[in-house]
Amino acid sequence: MARIEIAYVKAYKDRHGRMRYYYRRKGLTSLALPGAPGTAEFMAAYAEADARAPRSTADQVKAAAAARVQPRSINALIIEYYRTPEFIQLADSTRRAYRGQLDRFRARHGDKGALSIQTNHIEAIFNTMATTPEAAFNLRKRLRRVFRLAVRLGWRKDNPVTETEITRRKDRGIKGWDDDQIARCEAHWASGSRERLALALCLYTGQRRSDVVRMGRQHIRGGRISVVQQKTAHRLSIKIHPKLAQEIALHAAAGEADGQLTLLRTLYGKPFSVAGFGTWFGITCDQAGLKGKSAHGLRKSAGRRLAEAGCTEKQIAAVLGHTSLGEVARYTAEANQVGLADDAMDTLEKSETRTTGV
Repeated sequence: MARIEIAYVKAYKDRHGRMRYYYRRKGLTSLALPGAPGTAEFMAAYAEADARAPRSTADQVKAAAAARVQPRSINALIIEYYRTPEFIQLADSTRRAYRGQLDRFRARHGDKGALSIQTNHIEAIFNTMATTPEAAFNLRKRLRRVFRLAVRLGWRKDNPVTETEITRRKDRGIKGWDDDQIARCEAHWASGSRERLALALCLYTGQRRSDVVRMGRQHIRGGRISVVQQKTAHRLSIKIHPKLAQEIALHAAAGEADGQLTLLRTLYGKPFSVAGFGTWFGITCDQAGLKGKSAHGLRKSAGRRLAEAGCTEKQIAAVLGHTSLGEVARYTAEANQVGLADDAMDTLEKSETRTTGV
């Protein structure tokens, strides 16, 4: 057996003298990996195989849970928060995200007293996160909820998080794709490829990756695709764009042949996990020369394109699934300012012409 420097990868030479590579990890099914280590094909398959493994944060939390929880500690308070209807009724993906943020906080500060911690202590913790202001901002939102529970439980009379402040970057958040970047990705991945279908599903439905990975042929009827958003439980019916219809048609025959309904599948013929899809799609972007781009950026691009096409905020919300127009404004912030300003001035000129009769 040859030595391989990539974690959990084992290599064997078959009877024909060719090297064979396998992903082998305790608790997971062994999977064959195509190509050779370092190639795009190999690394994409490796990312999909590795995404099945439990996250290290979860392992840390299990270890922490095994330890004795001190009464009225931050650990105890967060555990109480996890039992509230407010938390339990969140979508599964939202609960996982919130737990990830709070469990990382617990791992560092869980033994501290929930009654004795003060605003200046929490502010000092946020200051240590100065290089990751978005993470600090999101943690602050979670902790405000947690310590609001402490007030309701009678543990405290005040919420020490309320008076803290986080300075956010002006360029915060995931960036949408511009039209040139979309065209470059389309040029790199041929029509009919799995990568091109993923691009079209994200861009022409405007949905989150947690919804895209569940889309199947059973959701398509009468030229529309039905979506029940995992995060919000909102039910949407979206007209299928011609470019998306073309990609779906190119994959329909393969799906019917193997009895699979899910549109996007891994190299092993299985539906993607949400995390696995995010990792895989990031690699496909890297391969197209678009390092750092993501599926969520295409959701923002969908909002921008709808705004530039002249859609109203309510029309955009009907596609993206937002109930808050403030959320729509955030997603359409990258709309073409020059084009929209020109349209506005043209409208003004036409109005003045009608008024003056010139």
